Amino acid sequence: MTRVLNVECPDKLGLVHVITGILLSEGLNIVENQEFVDRGSQRFFMRTEVEGYVNEPRVVDRVRTAIGEGAIVNFAPLEPKRVVILVSKEHHCLGDLLIRNQFAELNSTVVAVVSNHESLRAFVESFKVPFHFVPAEGLSREGHEEALLKVLGSHEVDFLVLAKYMRILSPGFVKKFERRIVNIPHSFLPAFIGAKPYQQAYERGVKVIGATAHFVTDALDQGPIIVQQVIPVHHSHSAQDLAAAGRDVEQIVLARALKLVFEDRVFLSGNRTIIFD
Repeated sequence: MTRVLNVECPDKLGLVHVITGILLSEGLNIVENQEFVDRGSQRFFMRTEVEGYVNEPRVVDRVRTAIGEGAIVNFAPLEPKRVVILVSKEHHCLGDLLIRNQFAELNSTVVAVVSNHESLRAFVESFKVPFHFVPAEGLSREGHEEALLKVLGSHEVDFLVLAKYMRILSPGFVKKFERRIVNIPHSFLPAFIGAKPYQQAYERGVKVIGATAHFVTDALDQGPIIVQQVIPVHHSHSAQDLAAAGRDVEQIVLARALKLVFEDRVFLSGNRTIIFD
């Protein structure tokens, strides 16, 4: 079984030698290794894939002891993450993720889809994935989130994915899933805020469309960025053409971001990400 060792600590001389030496002494074969030093913070990051029989707690203790104060060490099998997708009415990102889930492309298992609308139920259930309708009508944000948490509590959840989920989550809710919520806002944030962003973009004559997948924090759409991508557009594109192009790039960016996260390739360093792809 493949396991991933992720290490973050203050940078100092000989860290790669020390860590790989411990893995060798435990009889583990290193099949992939990447490391990086953030010069600004003087933090060292390392991701190592290994194969072989291992006592995981012993390896973690040995690495922490060898590195010393300030070491953050995670060592676990590279197993599929359990994911719940939150969605409203738009189907494009959801559909792409359900297809990838069907063919096990993202090192994850979609255990449920939750929506504040009923419109996508039949679509989701056609993939034999549980669908939960949690209406928000007539409820405060806190009341709706309480109902949402009750549904989520019926599943073992590693990550939440906001696949065009058109509700703002409270800081209290985000805290319960800290560093475990990934969002894909519409392609034009923060430039075109509010209703009809693609119409606004058309009227401004934009020349590129981009999308950003990020971790969710209390600061709306300002969390650490995982993946960004842009594609060119042309003056001949209508607002509808721009919207279609936006949907395409959103799908690609979200899937790419989730693959990185679910393979334990993303470290958080303040409001930045360190990514080993």
